[in-house]
Amino acid sequence: MSTATRFASIDDFDKGGVEIIGQDAAPRYLFSNMFEVARQSRPWERVVVAKNLEFTIECVRAEGDSPWYLCSHDETALCMQGQVAIEFLKPADAALIPPATQDGAVRLATTPGGTAMGRVRLGRGHLALLPAGAAYRFRSAALGVLLVQSLAGPESVERWAAICQH
Repeated sequence: MSTATRFASIDDFDKGGVEIIGQDAAPRYLFSNMFEVARQSRPWERVVVAKNLEFTIECVRAEGDSPWYLCSHDETALCMQGQVAIEFLKPADAALIPPATQDGAVRLATTPGGTAMGRVRLGRGHLALLPAGAAYRFRSAALGVLLVQSLAGPESVERWAAICQH
């Protein structure tokens, strides 16, 4: 017997759900689908789909060019659909880097000046480090989906009632 792997996408996914076993109660659990969340999001909006204390996994609809971001701690980006490039800059102005007490990524109003640090190209299943203190932006020529692991911060959008199974 052969089993084929089926990959989901923003246009083709089965949502699944939470099945309660025993005496437990559904309100104790949250369940959402990253592709459904991305389909309902604006480009580059970072919607929290999982949270453990201050740590988050944020679903991002990748479309076009993102704003530039800076973060005082490492983050990671996992490509779940499409192809996404990440450009990195070492900011010329160290004052742009958020203080260590600032959790989460900070959106920059403009392109920061600085030294180009390189680029990473992601396809489905590829993971990239977004290093602390490096400015970065995403670029996607076609619709894509990213999961960004971070800490809850000013760009983190929580809308549990809208995205989770009730």
